[in-house]
Amino acid sequence: MNKRALICGVTGQDGALLAKLLLGKGYDVWGTSRDADVADLEKLSRCSISGEVPVLSMVLTDFRNVLNVLTKVEPDELYLLNGPSSVGLSFDQPAETIETIISGTLNVLEAMRILGKATRVYHASSSECFGDVPDDPADETTPFHPRSPYGVAKASAHWLVANYREAYQLYCCNGILFNHESPLRPARFVTRKIVSAACRIQAGSSERLNLGRLDVRRDWGWAPDFVGAMHRMLQMDTPEDYVIATGVEHTLEEFVSGVFSCLGMDYTNHVDVDSQFFRPSEIARSVGNPEKAAKDLGWTATVHFDEIISRLVEAEKSRVV
Repeated sequence: MNKRALICGVTGQDGALLAKLLLGKGYDVWGTSRDADVADLEKLSRCSISGEVPVLSMVLTDFRNVLNVLTKVEPDELYLLNGPSSVGLSFDQPAETIETIISGTLNVLEAMRILGKATRVYHASSSECFGDVPDDPADETTPFHPRSPYGVAKASAHWLVANYREAYQLYCCNGILFNHESPLRPARFVTRKIVSAACRIQAGSSERLNLGRLDVRRDWGWAPDFVGAMHRMLQMDTPEDYVIATGVEHTLEEFVSGVFSCLGMDYTNHVDVDSQFFRPSEIARSVGNPEKAAKDLGWTATVHFDEIISRLVEAEKSRVV
């Protein structure tokens, strides 16, 4: 029989890309969304798999609902990807962000404990748990110092996963993913905001692109690469946590310059720094060390910074045209 996977948050970027990967491996793939009747299946459609993934309604903060869905699907593998994903928005909605991420993770883990199934659980942890990384790239032993409500919530959920693994011997692991992009990113993410604005300007728009700090440094990877690492984690004999990153950092200014250069423009003629986009506590540098993933999982990033930019621009140009 084929393995059955349940992707919680299947309508998001990572959920859709992971569903496509697992279907290609012969999995029976199910997904969840907060309200399946009105779920936006656009990302699944763009991956050409919308008709292949049954989508169920699941509210992470409703334990009975979570338990019912897990009982119905009986997955061999569960990928917990859903919940708030905007760091910036978490400053405006800290209570909802923290409650959804922490309570949602706890409900899934507790349901797994009660059901007593041999389901393997992947939890989407985050590089935001580390906060600033001033010295060596962060690895699995680097202490957490989150600098946003989102980061605080993800750090708490990370330790819940570790606790359930140790206390109840559940097969559950954390993927500590650094920034990873694809054309499926929503417009609220700064990378998509930059690419879409640049394409509109090239097409004749007179708008100015307003951004926050351009000196922040990030480790950017390619999302289809990263979902492959999620799957590999659940194939290991022993569940462990892994940093998934490229190990290479670039400033946001380099990203902006690269996008505009791809379109034959100089970004300095079109971009303004606006203090309204500064965060209350900004992360100046975020870069990861993927050596453990390379050693244990045989995983390394295959698409790097310049190619990521060019792929994002080409995808956005097809939208603009």
